[in-house]
Amino acid sequence: MSLAGKVIVVAGSGGPAGAAAVRRLAAAGAQVVAADVQPQEWAEPNVAPARIDLLDADATRSWAAGLDQVDGLIHLVGGWRGGKTFADTDLADWAFLHDLLIRTLQHTTLAFHEHLRQSPAGRMAIVSQTGVRRPAQGLAAYTAAKAAAETWTLALADSFAETGTAATVLVIKALLTDEMRERKPDAKFAGFTHVNTLADTIAGLWERPASDLNGTRLDLTA
Repeated sequence: MSLAGKVIVVAGSGGPAGAAAVRRLAAAGAQVVAADVQPQEWAEPNVAPARIDLLDADATRSWAAGLDQVDGLIHLVGGWRGGKTFADTDLADWAFLHDLLIRTLQHTTLAFHEHLRQSPAGRMAIVSQTGVRRPAQGLAAYTAAKAAAETWTLALADSFAETGTAATVLVIKALLTDEMRERKPDAKFAGFTHVNTLADTIAGLWERPASDLNGTRLDLTA
């Protein structure tokens, strides 16, 4: 599969999932804009780092306006907070997760909406979590934020109806890295999704028709 000619923005490229996605998309020939709040360097010649605070709506819109073409927005800005019981929930966790998981998504999707609609094969994706459908009491803030991000993405998908663009939700239980396996070689990690599998799925979004993807939730826990 070749993504030559595609320009794809990966928001949250500094994390393990973001790094895997950037490298996979670049290997497929895409021009990748790797966006993160921290400075980054990439060995791949077709990866352009962008240091941007996605919590700054004006800065995000200005940055987006400077890109003539965008065929994909992969939102991988992550964060986790939680406890053991519902009564232990700290609403400071909600504020933290709201900013990382929801506000950055709102800013990026609003900034790149027209770019994606105008692309003949635009793709947008977020990563959600299985707990959204059956939230654990100690993860009320986390799963509520993920649920809000899903709803926002599905509303975005509705705006892409009758176009060649699709927005989809990739559902995982948890992410797995090689470092995690090395630290716990005997662990089963049942239902976990390796970051490379996630990256392959992201790259494969351009192989499927927009009508099959738009407004869907793809389960990657098998």
